[in-house]
Amino acid sequence: MEKEWFSHWFDSPYYHILYQNRDDDEAQLFIDKLSEFLGFLPEHQIMDLACGKGRHSIYLNQKGFNVTGLDLSPQSIEYAQQFANERLHFHVHDMRDFFAEREFDFVLNMFTSFGYLANESENIKAFQSAARSLKKGGRFVLDFFNTPLVIRELVSYEIKSIEGIDFEIRKRHENGCIIKNIDFEAEKHHYHFQERVEAICQESFLRYFSSAGLTLKHLFGNYLLEPYQAESSSRMIFILEK
Repeated sequence: MEKEWFSHWFDSPYYHILYQNRDDDEAQLFIDKLSEFLGFLPEHQIMDLACGKGRHSIYLNQKGFNVTGLDLSPQSIEYAQQFANERLHFHVHDMRDFFAEREFDFVLNMFTSFGYLANESENIKAFQSAARSLKKGGRFVLDFFNTPLVIRELVSYEIKSIEGIDFEIRKRHENGCIIKNIDFEAEKHHYHFQERVEAICQESFLRYFSSAGLTLKHLFGNYLLEPYQAESSSRMIFILEK
């Protein structure tokens, strides 16, 4: 079977070069706000679903929490494993597949790590699999871009020069997806990758949550956990309960 686009791109070293400037201070501030708001305790079990190279997982563990990071990319998990300890574990895992039965107090899906799957049934399957891993009364945190704002402010073309590589990026909104075409030259080769992220609306998310037995408790609009405003918020941060 042909590999899905995200299996190729997320496991590429160039993916990590392009996105190396993600704001770790902002990510840590978000974790600080979340841990205070949700009342994380050292005895809690936390899943970081689609953890990438583990930046959220590692910081959570440094704060004294017990964390399991899961990601589809073997390269990312191999990198993250160097930080593993008795309270920090990493596994290669597809979010559509079941991982553990009622083992976790919290499941976190951070920084738009959702929306890459083929269709609505796979989206629902992913939520149902994650929900099975939550204890009754456990919380699921989904951090997604604010779809209306992203569509309205889409930048159709830009060049990002990083580590001597000029990444040409073209974006468009088409057939319910944000499509990003990425072209660049590196090591005397031309590379082309395409990202496709569903422009999922709030109503669709609510349908997915319901199918997984998750109830919306809070909706925030940014990493300071300020109220969501459709016209101006940078994020849609859903706090759900099983």
